[in-house]
Amino acid sequence: MTATSDKLLCGLIGAGIQRSLTPAMQEAEAAAQGLRLHYQLIDLDAAGQGVEALPALIAAAKAMGFAGLNITYPCKQAVIALLDELSDEARAMGAVNTVVFERQGRGVRAIGHNTDGSGWRWGFRRALPDADLSRVVLLGAGGAGSAIAHSVCRMQARSLAIVDQDPQRAADLADELNRQYGGLRVTSASDPARALDGATGLIHATPTGMDKLPGVPLDPNLLRPGLWVSEIVYFPLETALLQAARVAGCRVVDGGTMAVGQAIGAFELFTGHRADAARVDAHFRRLIKERA
Repeated sequence: MTATSDKLLCGLIGAGIQRSLTPAMQEAEAAAQGLRLHYQLIDLDAAGQGVEALPALIAAAKAMGFAGLNITYPCKQAVIALLDELSDEARAMGAVNTVVFERQGRGVRAIGHNTDGSGWRWGFRRALPDADLSRVVLLGAGGAGSAIAHSVCRMQARSLAIVDQDPQRAADLADELNRQYGGLRVTSASDPARALDGATGLIHATPTGMDKLPGVPLDPNLLRPGLWVSEIVYFPLETALLQAARVAGCRVVDGGTMAVGQAIGAFELFTGHRADAARVDAHFRRLIKERA
C-alpha cells in the first residue's frame, strides 16, 4: 500500500493484548520518518467480546479510514472470511496477521497478509545467517509454529520434524507442508528426544517460558553444542530455554527478532515506507528493558 497522506490510523485486534509493544514500535518508526501514525489496541478481553465481534470491527475500521490492522489470537483464521483477497503467503498458511485496507474509488478492499513467517525468517537470518538447516526440529504446531514451518520449507531446509502435544495437529501440518512443498521431507513426532537425535537446529514455538507460563519446553539435557536454538517468546527476552541453551553451548536467537521482523513487515504494508530495521530493533530492546 502507498500512503496517500502522512496521517495514518492502524490497530491490533486480539485478546489480552495490553502488554503489546507493537503500538510503540509502529508509532516511533513512523515519527522517525516524519509520518503521523496512531496505533490503537482493540482488546477483545477488555471489551468482554470474542471473535463474533470481528465483522463489526472490520467494518468499523473500513468506515473510519484505517490504513490497516494487525490481527492476533484468537482471530487469525476467523478474519479470513471477512477479507476480499489474500496474499500468497497468507493463503498458503491459512492465517492472517495483517490486514491492509485499499481504497478503490468509493470502495474499500480488505487484503490479508501474514508477516509471522517472514518476520521469523528475517530475524533468524539476521542473527544466524550461516545456520545449518539440514535437520530442523520445530516444537509447536499452532498458529506461530505453522507460519514458521512454512518459512522453514521456503528456506529449503532438507528435513523438518514437528513436535506438538497434539500429535494429530503435528501430523496434519506435516501432511500439508509435504503437499505444498513437495521435495521437503516433513515428519511429525511426539518425542522431542527422538526428534532431536542428529538435529542441527531447534525452533521453539509454544507459550512455555512466558512470564505467565514459566518453564522449559523440553529436557535441557537434550541441548548440546552444535545445535542452534530459536525462540519466539520475548516476555522475558531471555527465557529459561535460552539460558539452558547458552549453558549447553548452543548458538541462540531470541524471540525479539521475530517480533521486530513482524513489525517491520507490517509497517511497510501499512505505510508504503521501508522501516529502518536497526532503529526498530533498538527501540524494541529499549522497551523490553524498561518493562523488565
